[in-house]
Amino acid sequence: MATWRCVKFCGACCHLEPRDRPDLDKYLSSEELELYLSMVGEGGWCKHFDRSTRECTVYERRPRFCRVKPDIFQQMYSVDAAEFNDFAIECCRQQIQGVYGKNSLEMHRYNTEVSKF
Repeated sequence: MATWRCVKFCGACCHLEPRDRPDLDKYLSSEELELYLSMVGEGGWCKHFDRSTRECTVYERRPRFCRVKPDIFQQMYSVDAAEFNDFAIECCRQQIQGVYGKNSLEMHRYNTEVSKF
């Protein structure tokens, strides 16, 4: 069974293009939506994402909607803790495919990492 985990040097989730996420207002409060939109920079990438290192420059202070944890997914998406793992893996796969492509190095690395545990 695959286990969700964040894979270093990916950053697909940092591609915040609002047109790719038309239902933002369904799971973000008005304050969070305002913050989210203020974070969108060039090409739809988060202003806090360092594209050369592929790391978040505000990781420890990142907003709730940038955190992948069972309690947050329960609050935001009504995902039961028992379903969190599979839901998070599928979310990552969809985002990686949309940003980098189905057969990308990032997708290969992600699938390799989540299948290790």
